Amino acid sequence: MNFTEWLTMGMENNWCGPLLCYTHDGLPTTESEDEEMYEGDPCIWMIRYYESSEHAKLVEENHSPSEWRKL
Repeated sequence: MNFTEWLTMGMENNWCGPLLCYTHDGLPTTESEDEEMYEGDPCIWMIRYYESSEHAKLVEENHSPSEWRKL
């Protein structure tokens, strides 16, 4: 199974949404999560996809949680 098939299966089963650009599309949230942003501190999990092993290395060097949150 390639990535496109895997992602399509996830979207068809409502396990995930489509690929989004946080910079241009914003964070996909519910209305209650939007309200909680101003009243509390919700955790909204995301996965960063890498273009290559080199790209992964560069992101992880620049963003320490991407390194220490690895399973």
